[in-house]
Amino acid sequence: MKDYERIVIWLDYFNKSLNRRKGRKIRRELTIFDPTVADLLDAANEAGYRPFPEETSENVRYPRRSFVKSGYITLAKHPEQKKKFILVQIASKMLQKSKQKSKSR
Repeated sequence: MKDYERIVIWLDYFNKSLNRRKGRKIRRELTIFDPTVADLLDAANEAGYRPFPEETSENVRYPRRSFVKSGYITLAKHPEQKKKFILVQIASKMLQKSKQKSKSR
């Protein structure tokens, strides 16, 4: 049975190498190449959302790309915020962290 009190956020939403048809949901300017579940967890925490660690998975397959292993996290639904708004906030934090990593190298 589905849990309607939580939202699922897939890694493929933030993958720069994918087009919209393959599952990317964010503008290309806010995405990064090959994000990891750890990147997604860190960005969600920095954006102020608390993922459920028991419902985080790295060995699942996004339905649109069932031939590639992906990953996801789950967050509690915020009735005052739409999913797209949450995705953009997480994407901006993920992009900031990616830029910081590349500058420190």
